[in-house]
Amino acid sequence: MKTPPCRVEKLQWSDRVLCEIALPGGTMVVRSGFGSGLTRRRGDPPGHVWAVGDRGPNLKVKTAVELYGLDDLASLAGKSDAKLMPRPDIGPELAQLRVSGDRVELVRTLRIAGPDGVPVSGLPVPGGAHLVAEPAFDLGGAPLPPDPGGMDTEGVAALRDGGFWVSDEFGPSLARLDSEGRAVVRLIPQGTGLDAYKAAPYKVEARLPGIAARRQINRGFEAVAVSEDESRLYVAFQSPLAHPDEEAHEKARHVRFLCLNATDAAVIGQYLYPLDAPESFRRDREKGKFGRSDIKVSEVAALSGERLLVLERGSETTKIYLVRAEESKALRPEHLRVETRPSVEEMSGFDEAFDLPVLGKTLLFSSDEAPEVAADLEGMAILSPTELLLVSDNDFGVEGAETSFWRLTFAKPVLE
Repeated sequence: MKTPPCRVEKLQWSDRVLCEIALPGGTMVVRSGFGSGLTRRRGDPPGHVWAVGDRGPNLKVKTAVELYGLDDLASLAGKSDAKLMPRPDIGPELAQLRVSGDRVELVRTLRIAGPDGVPVSGLPVPGGAHLVAEPAFDLGGAPLPPDPGGMDTEGVAALRDGGFWVSDEFGPSLARLDSEGRAVVRLIPQGTGLDAYKAAPYKVEARLPGIAARRQINRGFEAVAVSEDESRLYVAFQSPLAHPDEEAHEKARHVRFLCLNATDAAVIGQYLYPLDAPESFRRDREKGKFGRSDIKVSEVAALSGERLLVLERGSETTKIYLVRAEESKALRPEHLRVETRPSVEEMSGFDEAFDLPVLGKTLLFSSDEAPEVAADLEGMAILSPTELLLVSDNDFGVEGAETSFWRLTFAKPVLE
């Protein structure tokens, strides 16, 4: 598929070193991480953007054993989705950045906090009958307690009043922040139970559709964007839901997008974004086994009207698509109900059973055609009608990665 011509530039940037941890197999260098999501506040000076980092430094048990010689933790490797959190005190944070010439500069950071200014943690929220939660451990193998106020922030939308919306993978949830990064309210799926959040340091309301809690673990709300007039929020899951089970998630070919009223979070529309076939992710396929469940939606940015930019990726290959979330493509209301069968994901996995409307896609960029572009791109912000800023997620450097920023400059204004 032919894409619009564009120039690709790597911008200068240097991660801050937050700490160094001596371990049996080497030193873990923990760096600042602002690569989970990007946004630009309408009306801000040219080049100014906001970034968000996720829960904080974490890694899989197997990785910790292989990279850092933590052999005593090998027994935890069998715990499904277990994560090690070497510094639980390093948590979700916003960063104001400025693109100046060929470099990205850090202007300031805002630690996401409760109304009292105490920072929120990146520890998983309590699990329950309707919400599977990840187990977390420290570097000594001791379990870390869940935190009803914990967030794994993956997306951010900056608002004209100075505040923000952030999307969270844990609940999944949406949180409204004020201009200082303090949580005003956190919205969670209906039916997941407010009791688990009783001790949260901010107001929690169950206003999101209950089906959102059926996200595949660690694949919750990955992206949030606000419409030009700030009346609507667009929220994207990272992957197909595990609904009614994980088998449906693994086979499904479509990701749900929600369009919400920004005032009361009522659902305006639900849309299906069709994922590309695994074989079309050339760089990922060249590195080894790569299947449907390895494909993710990592970012969404809103253009004028009903148009969205979508960042779809594996690990190595990143694609950017233009879609139009028009009313005629919205799903019928029954597909928001948990009890509807077959579920969207069940139908999505089988061509002969699938007859639902899907969003059309126009490819604007593929990193398969730009081999110099880094892997693990997660954030995307529109700088101008011709310029797009991309950022990689360094996972706080715990596996040796460093953040990289990339500017795409299109020959024509395709981002208006």
